[in-house]
Amino acid sequence: MTSADEAVIAAQLGRPPRGIHAIGHRCPCGNPDVVTTEPRLPNGTPFPTTYYLTCPRVNSRIGTLEASGLMRTMQDRLTSDPGLAEAYRLAHVAYLADRAAVGESAGLEVPEIEGISAGGMPDRVKCLHVLAAHSLAAGPGVNPLGDEVLELLGDWWETGPCVTPEAPSGG
Repeated sequence: MTSADEAVIAAQLGRPPRGIHAIGHRCPCGNPDVVTTEPRLPNGTPFPTTYYLTCPRVNSRIGTLEASGLMRTMQDRLTSDPGLAEAYRLAHVAYLADRAAVGESAGLEVPEIEGISAGGMPDRVKCLHVLAAHSLAAGPGVNPLGDEVLELLGDWWETGPCVTPEAPSGG
């Protein structure tokens, strides 16, 4: 991650980023839109959200999807579609494996969140932001519900970057 990436992420979040391990995904505009976060924040707090969506434009669009009742519809489908439920369970397993690899790379053990992924996985749908972030970072075919969210978002980057950090002053 470059200092320019950190400035963009801070502008996107409205605060300095914490515990970033890597850029998880870049928007087609070039800005980071997902960060891979270490499983323990610098202050010691366990943090199960490995893939954190930073783009405010995407976050807003996903908020609209959540308000539409999409999470409830997806939840209902998990109970009625065994194939979808199994694919979602495998997304949970993949998420846990990714977090374990990040933790190992960072020299962090976080037993407090052992077996807990994010977004409600493996049997609930409670945060579309996390599911979309997972799909962006892992690529298509890993998280079926995250993939569906991304399809519904459309081309959020078409109007240009969500933020443009100010150039550093001084000289």
